[in-house]
Amino acid sequence: MIFSTTIARPLQLILRALQWTSAVIVISLTSYFIKEGPKGQHLIFQEVVAVLSVVFFLPAFISPFLPTALSKFVLLIDVIFSYLWLTAFIFAAQDYNEHSCYFNAPPGIPCGRKKANESFIFLAFIFTFFGIFLEVAGLWAYRRGNTPAGPLRESKEPGVRPPRDAPIEPTAPAGTV
Repeated sequence: MIFSTTIARPLQLILRALQWTSAVIVISLTSYFIKEGPKGQHLIFQEVVAVLSVVFFLPAFISPFLPTALSKFVLLIDVIFSYLWLTAFIFAAQDYNEHSCYFNAPPGIPCGRKKANESFIFLAFIFTFFGIFLEVAGLWAYRRGNTPAGPLRESKEPGVRPPRDAPIEPTAPAGTV
């Protein structure tokens, strides 16, 4: 087994911690921008995505331990939020890279803080994007490790009838009684 649940679980937890931490840092930087200067639509979008991410990423910490119950839900969250984070990153890149960074939303804040916000938005996106693949790989490893190795054999216990789609076994040759 090259990729098993013993490898997948720690990787998932590390990735989820990095993902969640990046979202929290984006919340703090974007909140500071909103407090200090005029609020733009891009800043509000980034703040909303970050706050929703912090809440919706919490089940992802439990997902490695309950893969059959949560993986599909966490996978859907990752797909949706990867697009939202990508959009937030595009907005940040437009705001801080096209013209003079110092005068763009919000004006007067040093460019270093704006670039840091842009960087953590990108990290949140990339960790969410990689989370999709790691969640699928973790679920695949779990299912591969918990399925029987060979074909299932039916027991021939007295009083237990075979399933309805099984072939009927003759009890005696035809014409003999």
